[in-house]
Amino acid sequence: MFLDKLLDWIYKKKCYFCKSSKEAVKMCSKCYEELDFLPVKVNRIIEGKKVYCAGVYSKNLQKLIRGLKYHNQSDLAYYLAKFMSEYISKITDKKDFEVIPVPIFPKREKKRKYNHMNLVGEEFCRLTSATLNKDLIKRVKDTKPQYKLKRAERLQNLSNAFEVDKSKYKGKTLLLIDDICTTGATFEEMIKELNKNGITDIICFAATTPFE
Repeated sequence: MFLDKLLDWIYKKKCYFCKSSKEAVKMCSKCYEELDFLPVKVNRIIEGKKVYCAGVYSKNLQKLIRGLKYHNQSDLAYYLAKFMSEYISKITDKKDFEVIPVPIFPKREKKRKYNHMNLVGEEFCRLTSATLNKDLIKRVKDTKPQYKLKRAERLQNLSNAFEVDKSKYKGKTLLLIDDICTTGATFEEMIKELNKNGITDIICFAATTPFE
């Protein structure tokens, strides 16, 4: 930790958003404060489960997610987790969640070098004292990228994409977390697979949605 801080001071780490080096961090306090929360309410219901979305996929939130997801900016996971943890604290004071990051296919994770939502989940659990569970549900189908697909195509693409190992379930309320909730197809398929295995105590939580 001391060495990291020393290197940050020597090399003056710049804000990924405004390029300022005043704070020597990846996201300065000014840019973080520009992130906009959505109103605290249920965004939609999927398969009978509540879905919450913390912000709109635009401006700094969009850049944060794209940097984390596609441009090897793994340090940004902390800031997305912080944003999500601040939102969830407005919904409930419950801490005993079993946090389930949306899994990606192993080949894609190897190419990307990490699953960005696993990193967010780790930081989120440090901030909230929730329990991280990366083993309960796996992605067993190498699906196409979802962003170009319509809702029906997304559901078809994700059909049989997930597999649950019920032995890994710790019996707590599941908090499924993802970066973006567009049509909700990913959450829907995960919920269906969990329900098949008798796991029904589920809340879905996305960092962003394209829709206010």
